[in-house]
Amino acid sequence: MSTALPSTPTVPAGTASSSPSGAQAPTVAFGVLGAISASHLINDMMQSLILAMYPVLQGNFHLSFGQIGLITLTYQLTASIFQPVVGLYTDRRSVPYSLPMGMCFTLVGLVLLGFASSYGMVLLAAALVGVGSSIFHPESSRVARMASGGRHGLAQSLFQVGGNTGSALGPLLAAAVVVPFGQHSAAWFALAALVGIALLTRVSRWYAEQHRTVRAAPKEVVTLPRATVLGAIAVLLVLIFSKYFYIAGISSFYTFYLIHHFDVSVQNSQVLLFVFLFASALGTLAGGPLGDRIGRKPVIWASILGVAPFALLLPHANLFWTVTLTLLIGLILSSAFSAILVYAQELIPGKVGMVSGLFFGFAFGMGGLGAAVLGVLADRTSIDHVYQVIAYLPLLGVVAALLPKVGRGARG
Repeated sequence: MSTALPSTPTVPAGTASSSPSGAQAPTVAFGVLGAISASHLINDMMQSLILAMYPVLQGNFHLSFGQIGLITLTYQLTASIFQPVVGLYTDRRSVPYSLPMGMCFTLVGLVLLGFASSYGMVLLAAALVGVGSSIFHPESSRVARMASGGRHGLAQSLFQVGGNTGSALGPLLAAAVVVPFGQHSAAWFALAALVGIALLTRVSRWYAEQHRTVRAAPKEVVTLPRATVLGAIAVLLVLIFSKYFYIAGISSFYTFYLIHHFDVSVQNSQVLLFVFLFASALGTLAGGPLGDRIGRKPVIWASILGVAPFALLLPHANLFWTVTLTLLIGLILSSAFSAILVYAQELIPGKVGMVSGLFFGFAFGMGGLGAAVLGVLADRTSIDHVYQVIAYLPLLGVVAALLPKVGRGARG
């Protein structure tokens, strides 16, 4: 943490990484990407602690599956509503130090969650965590693009893998600390937020220094017809719906599915949730760089439609194959988001914050809505029925065929 963040030259969002003859090629600011990825790990680890605490909260407050889904809906809805607004505002006016401010909201939310004495306080804590995410994601995604040196897919994957790793660690830490020591022990993880605030303060200084260079760069222009752009955005949102509605069924209810269907212990179910989420983190590393190499569209197509056979088999598998199939689903499906986000940024150049906020926000919103809807469905039917219903969602990946070619990395 003592290493200074580099002040390497950056490429303005949407420009090619190649440089004129004799000019120095821009380089990737790996120090900045490492810091923003580590901050993403901390941010999403604290978010996933909420998901991982569901069995504990259910026991403490006697919650139904519908009420559990409402917790997810609360923090993801607050994030989804505010993220596009934050991104649109910061496209017009730079606010570098918003990053540590966002982490402060998450810190307060996690402390409140640890000491919540009622279901209403749990919902308030979840809302504060959501507000923190709504500030963090658009601006940190912008920083990742600024630090990319033109390798936008790689940068977004490195940024995303931090978040997915944090999401994976949450259940593991919950199994090790929160389950044996109780709800109050969750507040100790707020110490990690202090580390995140320190990292993001240093990133914000780098961001402020680089912002003048980015503002002085030539403005980008949209080259596709407006109708084509809107159609492509609609297709991408359908794909986000498919991915995150399905993920909501796994992340919110996987532990309950394992406990009720296979009589797995609470702690072992948390470990198996970690396996799924860690596989998702590993898969994230592939999507962005692969998109830089072969094009975003093939990656988007394969990552969502490619999990359909495994999703359809999952409700009928034994415990061994359930773990194996969810591992494969996590690896393949997680490669989609980095490719989708960079594709959208190339589709609407010059609006990195707005695009990032829209897609992060929509993803959070679909995850929250999915958790709430599927929670009600589980109460009225069963967890097993939920897994049978969501198995068909990855088939929506077929609409990726409608995406136009865009950007230098969108071959195929």
